[in-house]
Amino acid sequence: MNKTLAAKILDAHLVSGRLVAGEEIGIRIDQTLTQDSTGTMAYLQLEAMEIPRVKTKLSVAFVDHNTLQSGFENADDHLYIQTVAAKHGIVFSKPGNGICHQVQLERFSHPGWTLLGSDSHTPTGGGIGMLAIGAGGLDVAVAMAGGAYYLTMPKICQVELTGKLPAWAAAKDIILEVLRRLTVKGGVGRIFEYTGDGLAGLTVPERATITNMGAELGATTSLFPSDATTQAFLSALGRGADWLPLTADADAVYDETVTIRLDELEPLVALPHSPDNVVPVASVAGSKVDQVAIGSCTNSSYLDLSKVAKILAGKRVHPEVSLVIAPGSRQVLGMLADSGALSSLLRSGARILECACGPCIGMGQAPKSGGVSLRTFNRNFAGRSGTPDAKVYLCSPEVAAVSALTGKLSDPRDYGHPPVIDLNTPFVGDDNLLVFPPEQGQTVEVVRGPNIKPFPVAKQPPVTLTGAVLLKVGDNITTDHIMPSHAHLLPYRSNIPHLAKYCFSGVDADFPARALAQGGGLIVAGANYGQGSSREHAALAPLYLGVKGVIAQSFARIHRANLINFGILPLIFANPGDYDKLAQSDVLTIDALHTQVQKGELITAANTASGQEIPLRLVATSREKEIILAGGLLNFTRQTGGFRFS
Repeated sequence: MNKTLAAKILDAHLVSGRLVAGEEIGIRIDQTLTQDSTGTMAYLQLEAMEIPRVKTKLSVAFVDHNTLQSGFENADDHLYIQTVAAKHGIVFSKPGNGICHQVQLERFSHPGWTLLGSDSHTPTGGGIGMLAIGAGGLDVAVAMAGGAYYLTMPKICQVELTGKLPAWAAAKDIILEVLRRLTVKGGVGRIFEYTGDGLAGLTVPERATITNMGAELGATTSLFPSDATTQAFLSALGRGADWLPLTADADAVYDETVTIRLDELEPLVALPHSPDNVVPVASVAGSKVDQVAIGSCTNSSYLDLSKVAKILAGKRVHPEVSLVIAPGSRQVLGMLADSGALSSLLRSGARILECACGPCIGMGQAPKSGGVSLRTFNRNFAGRSGTPDAKVYLCSPEVAAVSALTGKLSDPRDYGHPPVIDLNTPFVGDDNLLVFPPEQGQTVEVVRGPNIKPFPVAKQPPVTLTGAVLLKVGDNITTDHIMPSHAHLLPYRSNIPHLAKYCFSGVDADFPARALAQGGGLIVAGANYGQGSSREHAALAPLYLGVKGVIAQSFARIHRANLINFGILPLIFANPGDYDKLAQSDVLTIDALHTQVQKGELITAANTASGQEIPLRLVATSREKEIILAGGLLNFTRQTGGFRFS
């Protein structure tokens, strides 16, 4: 009794530790997903573990990020993923089948199961009652090999939704309101569990919008119960047998509670350049819009795009606006065609893109210089769109569609009655671009193109660590800052030596050359270092350049784990003010590093430039310390002899 829903699922999958906030736990993983931006590296790592066939209930390899085949690199990587998936018993989702999170929700999600994905928006699955967590590719590879996933037990925060959304307010506005209140750092070390009478008015696609964008809070995951609404959604998909009723106990005890009165919400928008820079649309209405982009794993469902089609039906997109729409899956696109909604979109002047991530990751549709782009996506970091000086706003599909018609940021409440969509009709499945693995895959030949290079493997750290401060950066440095992932670089995601040439290129173009010339060193950062994507390339590229440690005021969860997985020390200032005492080019020395790591949290670094001692903290479990001293998770796994649940 007194159990939260998250605690129930964790307890059913617990293989080590106790469900006490702050303690390390290990959990069994039922499903994994990868996408092509992270998948090639994850499968190279899986191959290195020499496991003949994955040991999960289901693993799926999606191609959705880099579907633009302007050279051989992408096609070669897609073939590598397809053949390695066949060999190891993994379902392969071909390019054009859809965005991993949308397809996973429609075709493979199971209430009460655990899902680990090499993408930070994996928590989308929480909308259907899965415990879905984003992680680095190496963690996912270990899970596919049969190992537990280890994490620090989060606090469980209740988000109580009361009342009903008013006209034109949307699920996107709920998560934008949470971000407005808590900020992009407010979810670190937390699971958000949604409760309250307001749940009854939210469909599964709307719930998935909320859990998807919970990643922007820095949360471990977000979770909705599996109820009658969930049952209806799965039944409409022809998957009613997969439904399982799951909810928190009536007297569940939460660590924290946030209450949102839905009837008080209004349409919101996140201003450039952060998802938590949220204001009412009405306060900025009238601003000229150059581009509107609708889609991404946040808002590309049949429900979302049907609403957009009804708003646009019989009307024309403003002549000075470019409207692009990317359906989340072939199933969504097919249903839009069958219902006639696709015709409404086309005849309004919208451009229909492939069922893929597309503009959300800067893969095409970059705005004009200094342009204003209104997007239904989850991130609006500076430069992520592909245009360094673009101004990207985040909003609901309703706000986006109305603004596309008016040519300016518009409050949809001035438009008329909101669209109503009937979701009671059965969904039409489309698995034509899914390739299921053969029963026996041992004879499958894995095809590797010339762009696939061996990934760097860390070595055991030296007894005495000495390194210059190669770069000093501020707060909220994202993985996009560390390792840009736009259309020009994504084709090289399996070629770390080439990618490393562009590490921190948007921050300091001289960083790669300086790091190599000095034989590596250290990075100093402010709060929330490594915010954003789960891409472990943001750890692998610095590792290739010789980075031995990062000293920050705080870390984002997934990136901190990726640093440990690749043997890079994630150190925190014991005194936050000491950040100001370090300058780029200072040289730091940590004596007796192994002993200091083993004996406790406090690690002392000497600044040879000033003579000052800087106290640092290594907040790590005993297992994580062993991983660091082994030179990363792969070395640790080899040394300990396998993937035991312990």
